[in-house]
Amino acid sequence: MKLVICVLATFVFCAGAGPAQKNAKQNLALVDAQVRLARAHFSPGEIDGQKGENFSRALRGFQASQGLDVTGQLDKATLSALATDTAAVMTAYTITEGDVAGPYVSEVPADLAEQAKLESLGYTSIQEALAERFHISPGLLRQLNPKAKFAAGESLQVPDVGAPLTGVKAVRVVVRKDGTLTAYGADKKAIVQYPCSSGSERDPLPVGAWKVTGVAKNPPFFYNPELFWDADPTHTKAKIAAGPNNPVGVVWIDISKEHYGIHGTPQPGGVGHTQSHGCIRLTNWDAMELAGIVARGIPVVCEE
Repeated sequence: MKLVICVLATFVFCAGAGPAQKNAKQNLALVDAQVRLARAHFSPGEIDGQKGENFSRALRGFQASQGLDVTGQLDKATLSALATDTAAVMTAYTITEGDVAGPYVSEVPADLAEQAKLESLGYTSIQEALAERFHISPGLLRQLNPKAKFAAGESLQVPDVGAPLTGVKAVRVVVRKDGTLTAYGADKKAIVQYPCSSGSERDPLPVGAWKVTGVAKNPPFFYNPELFWDADPTHTKAKIAAGPNNPVGVVWIDISKEHYGIHGTPQPGGVGHTQSHGCIRLTNWDAMELAGIVARGIPVVCEE
């Protein structure tokens, strides 16, 4: 293998009246919708309480699955459909001694050759680790918990994103240049949809029909500078240790196009917004969920 709902009043974003209060209410509605979309497996990527293309992508996918007008907007019909999920969107989480202990790495250098010198590509802080666990941007995590010291025993307010999808299997995966990856079941209905980064002008998405050839969880990354047009000419081949801050994150789903795969990322906030070297990049949590519902041999179609 190569490698809005009933709980809005529990949020605190800002104080005061007028425009600031209006902005806070808007943020609350967006967070609420993002969490419910995540639980419906139409991922908005990193939950951040902001309007953006990933949010619009998730809304469009959810609307299509519900037979609604596909507007990409948080309209009344979509709010009503999301509200059928009646569970609270936030939950309390108590920080453990293990959360505090890590272990954490002091820094992850941007240079891949320097990364290869590290024994582990772990999280750099408890805030990063918890943000990824609850699919939330570090900034929003701090905003929801402005007094937190991130010490053991503290209680945090975090999104209740539910459990990864289980008990179903995808029969087909479609990656589109619109920045989405959708997995379909035997009934031809979407099981999951995720935002993705999928190529660039220099390394375009490999349009065509491919297949899953294997899945590797928590993989090392075998860096070959010959495959990167922008690599430092002094770099040589190197093995980069496994970990969530590894260049391919916590999972690699190999496809039959040589050197290409579907994988996680150390920068979840960039998914759907930044370009890739041709591979299909998801947040670590979305990539791990996908790994649980695909199998060797299923088609992966990359299309315009």
